Amino acid sequence: CSKVECSCLLVLVAAFWLSLVLLYFWSKAQNDYINFDWNFYSGKWIPWSMVVLVVVTAVFTYIALLLVLAICLLSESQRLYLHWCHKIGIFLVLIFSVVSIGVLFNQWAEEWTTFILSFQVTAPYLHIGGSVAMTLLSWTVSLHFARINKPGLRAMLLGPYLAVLLLLYLLPLSLYSPCIKQQGTLGPRPAIYGHRGAPMLAPENTLMSFEKSIEMGTDGLETDVTISYDGIPFLMHDQTLQRTTNIREVLPNNSTHSADKFHWATLASLNAGKWFLKDDPFQSVHLLSKAGRGRAGNQSVCTLAELLGLAARHQQLVIFDLKKPHRSHPHTNTWVTTTIDVIKRSGIDHRLILWLPNELRTTVQYLAPGFVQVFGGKEKVEVLQMNNVTMVNLHYSQMSSEEIRIYAAANISTNLFTVSEPWLYSLVWCMGAHSVTTDAAHILKRIQRPAFLMTPRQYTAMWLSTDLVSCGLISLIFVFNWWRENGFLCCPHQQILRKNRNDGSLQTEFSVRPITGRIAPGEAQSNTITM
Repeated sequence: CSKVECSCLLVLVAAFWLSLVLLYFWSKAQNDYINFDWNFYSGKWIPWSMVVLVVVTAVFTYIALLLVLAICLLSESQRLYLHWCHKIGIFLVLIFSVVSIGVLFNQWAEEWTTFILSFQVTAPYLHIGGSVAMTLLSWTVSLHFARINKPGLRAMLLGPYLAVLLLLYLLPLSLYSPCIKQQGTLGPRPAIYGHRGAPMLAPENTLMSFEKSIEMGTDGLETDVTISYDGIPFLMHDQTLQRTTNIREVLPNNSTHSADKFHWATLASLNAGKWFLKDDPFQSVHLLSKAGRGRAGNQSVCTLAELLGLAARHQQLVIFDLKKPHRSHPHTNTWVTTTIDVIKRSGIDHRLILWLPNELRTTVQYLAPGFVQVFGGKEKVEVLQMNNVTMVNLHYSQMSSEEIRIYAAANISTNLFTVSEPWLYSLVWCMGAHSVTTDAAHILKRIQRPAFLMTPRQYTAMWLSTDLVSCGLISLIFVFNWWRENGFLCCPHQQILRKNRNDGSLQTEFSVRPITGRIAPGEAQSNTITM
């Protein structure tokens, strides 16, 4: 092919790999789609994460089809010619992929940690997929290797292919996965805490949501506590009431005010469920019955006292973030003691309270010594022990298996948030996490065993057999194509083909016999296919 077409082919390959990275990244970011969509919430819920997934999938499919077509044409030694509209298309895809990856790296940097973590469970299977792809590609490589006469060109073609193949075959030697472990060394299944209840099945932080979470068999309940202007702790995650209540309809002029600026009487009059049916943030409303949808639409703002009563009846652990009121709030100096008083009056067993706020921890330990002290973030073991902390709570991407083991050796358990995808739950289970906070308790409770668990012997057998089968097939393909192209040089037909074949050319003579008329010896017809 011409220099322009060869350059376009290189751009096509680059666009393919970048779009593949983008698609893989976005598919593994599904655990945090809800956070991505929240960032773009402006009064109307739009599932932008799904829009991006559809666009990225369509872009990758387009590029993949072009690449497959190019490989097929090269396998038949056709001269490539990419139509001008596809030339523009692949350059646009390349630019789109580069810009998207750059923006995501800059604006959503923590998600790249998830991207890297995912390889700890997918790498063994990506190795198999890569081996299959390289085996299929060997047909094209071996065909041209057999048709090229110059040793230098053969080396230029075969060298990179063998280098990539060798790297792929040896890649499992450098792989680390906590799910590859000796039989009998897997720790107990991580406990499951419902993140704001069961937000996929009911409006978050409502009584219905927590009841659904308990129905799903969770071990604890997670929530967010805000203090009303008249001192009533209630459950609200956002700074304002706009997303999860009908405050715009009831008090449109005050809808942007902080949630802690309202009296409880006003808060109690709000509807906290209709938004869930309207926005359907998890695309899960269809899972509810007609009666369930009716109940969800009639939910109101829930108090901490109501949640504690429910948790006490079902012996559920309770962990919560406590939001400090603004400076002019009447309870800006008593927000912690006000919350403790509500807990004490609820009658719940203090051992069920996982106290997460780091502020005034000494005061909390004095007033309620029975609370389980939880630290939000990483800290040295000595500091945690000095503060009587027996649990750490942090994002799943911030912990490693080694750190979990170090904490466990000091009798400090680890809770990771927010883990909602089965592959991620499998990974943190293998890492040794003691509990997780999740939006998808109804999904994770069905997991009885980590999805990617295997012994080192099983994994070694898997990757060795993959490499051996792939190597054997590639060898057979090379031998077959060499035999097909060079095996019977005594035949006149093949002698003519070899004589007229251009050294290193990707041009094929489809026929040495003309359809009409005669053809001089040594002449051949060639075809150019436009993609």
